[in-house]
Amino acid sequence: MSQPAYLPSSIARARNIADLRRMARERLPRMVFDYIDGGADDEVTLARNVSRFRDIELVWEALKDVDKIDTSTTIMGAPSASPFFISPTATSRLFHPRAGELAVARAAHAAGVPYTCSTLASASVEEIAAVNPGPKWFQVYVWRDRELVKEVLARAKAAGFSAIILTVDVPVVGNRERDGANDFTVPPKVTWRTATQALAAPGYLWDLATTSEIRPANFTHIRMNTGLIDFINAQFDRAVTWDDVRWLRETWDGKLAIKGIATPEDAQRCVSIGADAVWVSNHGGRQLDTAPASIDTLPAIADAVAGKVEIILDGGVRRGSDVVKALALGANAVAIGRAYLYGLAAGGEAGVRRALDIIDSEVRRTMALCGRTQLSALSRDLIFRRALP
Repeated sequence: MSQPAYLPSSIARARNIADLRRMARERLPRMVFDYIDGGADDEVTLARNVSRFRDIELVWEALKDVDKIDTSTTIMGAPSASPFFISPTATSRLFHPRAGELAVARAAHAAGVPYTCSTLASASVEEIAAVNPGPKWFQVYVWRDRELVKEVLARAKAAGFSAIILTVDVPVVGNRERDGANDFTVPPKVTWRTATQALAAPGYLWDLATTSEIRPANFTHIRMNTGLIDFINAQFDRAVTWDDVRWLRETWDGKLAIKGIATPEDAQRCVSIGADAVWVSNHGGRQLDTAPASIDTLPAIADAVAGKVEIILDGGVRRGSDVVKALALGANAVAIGRAYLYGLAAGGEAGVRRALDIIDSEVRRTMALCGRTQLSALSRDLIFRRALP
């Protein structure tokens, strides 16, 4: 007989990201939890992102001196205490109306890792800069209104953001069926279904009712008569090509990463266009379903462009051992998304700090168990070959 799932009594007692996920599910209305937790269509890619990490097996070098583990690194010119950082996620106040992006930014700075702000954040770049003087990056899309893009880039630069992340895997928004089933929109609209779900989470409902409206804070000067997804679909330019990426490269004089790459050929195009980093991602399984897991597309991309450009990976990371596996297979750094959002939803800033601390501790322990003390020593000889496709 299986044991019931463990629900920690406090953030401090959360043992792993799965514990924080259970705590988030307990606190949030179903519609909001599903917005974090769900993916596109049948959620095949969503599940594979996680399960394929479990399929990869690690071996170790015995009798190595692992007294001192060094996880410090540099990612796109920014110092980082760990080989992972905060991935951009839209409207984070949805998951904790009183905390949101500001809590995440503070937690990232405390952990010594870079923070990435979403274009569609529910806190402005200026507000985020006020609480995080450390390395900060800004995620963008190439929208129809190029002047709007240039305007927000200028604001990000003035606020101290040193790099931009161009997301290229959202020509249209993926079919996220949980959201439709829950009547979920951003900002939330009151229907019988959303009202009953919210009433089941009174603490969240109180926070939502006693804080300001959740909306894209960097575009408060733009009137939105529709929900966030409709706004995104109206702004996204389906005719975007690599020529538009060149325009962005010429417009922005800081570091540039291109996020949403799945093939060696596109990775090589990123290099030719002058990108500083290739970001291997399938948008957390929220766009094209039945796409391969990010970790499965990584080795071929690393073979094609390693040494020419930095390589970042996201998708399915729930353990520090996942970070070690990604680095061993060719990534220079890993972006954390859902893992910290579960922490944010479970306990605000304290929850994000706990999520980052858990992953950092697991990275260090995994490195020690593998007999490696430096990130540069994490190589493919640690991967048991049976696990590779």
